[in-house]
Amino acid sequence: MSAPDKDYRMPNGGPSIASLPKVSLHDHLDGGLRPETVVELADEAGVTLPVTGGSADLDRWFVESATAGSLTDYIATFDVTVAVMQTESALQRVAREFVLDLAADGVVHAEVRWAPEQHLRGGLSLDQAVEAVQAGIDEAVSALADDDHELSVGQILSAMRHADRSLEIATLAVRHREAGVLGFDIAGAEEGHPAGDHRAAFDLLAREFLPVTVHAGEADGLDSIRGALLDGRALRLGHGVRIAEDIRVIQSRGGQTTVELGPIASWVRDREIALELAPQSNLQTGAIAAWGADLDDHPFDLLYQLGYRVTVNTDNRLMSATSLSRELALLTQAFDYDLSDVLAFQLNAAAASFLPLEDRDDLADRITLGFEAV
Repeated sequence: MSAPDKDYRMPNGGPSIASLPKVSLHDHLDGGLRPETVVELADEAGVTLPVTGGSADLDRWFVESATAGSLTDYIATFDVTVAVMQTESALQRVAREFVLDLAADGVVHAEVRWAPEQHLRGGLSLDQAVEAVQAGIDEAVSALADDDHELSVGQILSAMRHADRSLEIATLAVRHREAGVLGFDIAGAEEGHPAGDHRAAFDLLAREFLPVTVHAGEADGLDSIRGALLDGRALRLGHGVRIAEDIRVIQSRGGQTTVELGPIASWVRDREIALELAPQSNLQTGAIAAWGADLDDHPFDLLYQLGYRVTVNTDNRLMSATSLSRELALLTQAFDYDLSDVLAFQLNAAAASFLPLEDRDDLADRITLGFEAV
């Protein structure tokens, strides 16, 4: 269930979505393990799993446990995956398989986020953990290049927002910026843990000109987004879906619809601050509960039609039993999107990536050529 092998296609006999070049900006390393890998690593590490029926039952457990309607319950499932990712070999294997699975889904650029501070129980240092993940990434990218599959991958190091190591992780990110790290993030329990608690880390990153994305507007609302923008100087918002709380849709008696943007919504749109939207995850965690419980209720299309830099992401492929192709297929069904819309989402993601300008332009050209070829 974590990496569906269904051939998702565009409507009306359109091309396979997996064949289209895609960009993944918001995908957690500890949320993208293969279920069979979790079973094998758990056996090696002596970790007791919540179910004993093998990888299929474990796969089912992850999805069912994550679909509890709250971010807190969703996050709890990571106790299992993090527990089996405490050695260099485990981190390297998980990273290698993570990248290979992205490539199989047609991803051509990925920014993989994870929290090194959660992977030190086996005695690893922060630097050793980062180097192990990079080794797995490099191994996969090299193997793919041998098969003529070009894929660029960078790390985004996350600090846990409820902990006190953000300055240390920010320093770590700066230290590895020439060795695979593209940016910084804060993740974890959002409500009650504002970005302002990590101001020292964000100040350092600003001085060092290292890009920042911040989880905001998922389990908390506009105050969280404001903090991400002001305290975090975020260039992207992780999820950010609750920016829609600052958008007022007015229906007139004559049937005409007008829209009023509040100051935060205006700032995010006008400055083209990317929204890292993850539709299936947003449904599981209740992030869109104010608008409804189905994908048709998701503010995604409202934000897209209003000109926001929307991007499509998986968040956690294991917990949401999803892939980027599946997310795009479900959106096309829900909102009647065509190939030009899917291309727009990929170009948005390319423009919002933390790559240098020249690489972003090259990525956009490659994506456009790939879409034109189908």
